[in-house]
Amino acid sequence: MLELYGHLFSSYTWKALIPLYANGTEFEFKEVSPDHPRNAVFVQRAHPEGKFPVLVDGETTVFEATAIIEYLAVRHPGPAPLIPADPLEAVTARMMDRVFDNYVMNHLQKVVFAYIANPENPDQAILDKGKQELLRTYRWLEQWLGANTLPPHVSLVTCAAAPSLFYADWVERIPDDCPRLAALRAELLALPPVARCVDDARPYRAFFPLGAPDRD
Repeated sequence: MLELYGHLFSSYTWKALIPLYANGTEFEFKEVSPDHPRNAVFVQRAHPEGKFPVLVDGETTVFEATAIIEYLAVRHPGPAPLIPADPLEAVTARMMDRVFDNYVMNHLQKVVFAYIANPENPDQAILDKGKQELLRTYRWLEQWLGANTLPPHVSLVTCAAAPSLFYADWVERIPDDCPRLAALRAELLALPPVARCVDDARPYRAFFPLGAPDRD
């Protein structure tokens, strides 16, 4: 059986869980936490920087959430069209995967890491920069969504967009001038595989460095 190493509050673990849930793929979840030191030791050995998620399929080990999704699409396909069959549509899906990881997730994490580094007095310059970069990306996405169509759910884009928009909106609310993006976030959170990730992570909300909002 497949094994996925990660943590239920981790955005990138969500990214790997969503395709597994969407396709009903059988797997065993291996929590990486102080309560499960052997799992943490395995991840330290498997990943160059000791990061999760890590997928194990027999003798094959795959890390990085995007690569895990690509692997699942090839070796464990199901009803969810993870990677579009059309090569040009697949290029767009991979491009948007990078947008959500690099320009939504990475920017929100700058703010989160500033709070982790100094919870009482986070670096205001880092906070301002991270939030400004998020707003810039929000508005770019709003324009892109007005002119383009995302692949059907659940795709690589779904898997990248759902956790990044979920947590980004906690860091910097999607503004009123981005209604398409706000609607996409709501649409994603209503998908059963995503809703399952949200619900499974609820016990850990107290650990969100900025304080989790009383919503979602």
